[in-house]
Amino acid sequence: MPHDALPPDPFAGDPEDPARALGEHSDDHEHPPMGEDERTELIGDLSDLAVYQALLEPHGVRGIVVDCGECEEPHYHDWALLRSSLEQLLSDGKMRPHEPAYDPDPASYVSWEYCRGYADGVTATESAR
Repeated sequence: MPHDALPPDPFAGDPEDPARALGEHSDDHEHPPMGEDERTELIGDLSDLAVYQALLEPHGVRGIVVDCGECEEPHYHDWALLRSSLEQLLSDGKMRPHEPAYDPDPASYVSWEYCRGYADGVTATESAR
């Protein structure tokens, strides 16, 4: 979801904003600007994601599962959520937190590697014709 699609902050510019009492978050740290190579790779990932969705969504695949190195739990991302997160990373240099999928069916999600292999297989089959 693009940042400008979010509802406006009702306290924007208000010196009495109640969130000011919360102060700065200790986990908010500066991210170095994204390098050109990282930017190019991210744009490629967005392009690949569109291809993967076009190929796999008609077969009932809802999105991608990512094994989280921090919590050691799988994270399930619907196509739109992952696209939104990658676009946010591209525009802001970081991803905002999001709610985890509610009671996802693991059989409806595949890994990025599976998507890549599937797309490669489709490409190889099409070029052999």
